[in-house]
Amino acid sequence: MLDIELVDPTEIDKAATIFHQDGFVVVKDALSPDQHSLAQKGAARVIAEQTTAVPLDEANRGFARYSFGPQLHHPEWLQLIDLPTVLPILEKIWGRPNFNCWGGGGDYSLPGAKIQKLHADISDELADPHGRVTIMDLPTPLVVVNFPMVDFKVINGATRFVRGTHRSREPIPDLEEEPEWMKRSVLCGPAGSAIIRDVRCWHGGTENRSEEIRPMTSVGYAAPWFCRYREESQLPRDIYDSLSERAKALTRLMVAL
Repeated sequence: MLDIELVDPTEIDKAATIFHQDGFVVVKDALSPDQHSLAQKGAARVIAEQTTAVPLDEANRGFARYSFGPQLHHPEWLQLIDLPTVLPILEKIWGRPNFNCWGGGGDYSLPGAKIQKLHADISDELADPHGRVTIMDLPTPLVVVNFPMVDFKVINGATRFVRGTHRSREPIPDLEEEPEWMKRSVLCGPAGSAIIRDVRCWHGGTENRSEEIRPMTSVGYAAPWFCRYREESQLPRDIYDSLSERAKALTRLMVAL
């Protein structure tokens, strides 16, 4: 299990320092009890819909492991866009406030889910023909903020992270090659916290040996200088118009015309 420090939302400089060093940071009490309750209910509703429609052996992330897919059009995810416990830390990470939100979703595993291969959530989109610069050589291009809906434990399939790999050019090992210490690098954090992570950091789900579903919701942000556009994540105009001014600024590239 990873030895992590839970950072208070007010410890902005400290959170950014840990993020740049490790590739992720865990912020405690990122969601209020009411926000967490609403998020839990939304996650439970979507899980029920998806698992009814798609059997465990056809789940889109392996047996009993599902991605929520784009969900930002639902109020349970919309509330995550402009959290005052998260945005100041992102502003510190990027040094300016004009980054963009590009979507929201997350994933969940059911009892019986097996360990997932380590991976990063972005490929080398630069494709430098000279091979001198890769996406790993740049400052953080994309951040995903994950919100555990239940306490993350070793037994219930919490995600493992490999510290410092967000700037690594080394190939990501297959499961057969992965050292045991990486497989044991499980991030256990409390429900309602926020895992702010550089999408390049190696990570992977673990075996869910519990009797509970392990869901985490998420929202993603792109650096001011990086564009991430997904047509399936577009926000309908009426939903966009209902957002706070800050949330509108963050999602301005997502609104359907």
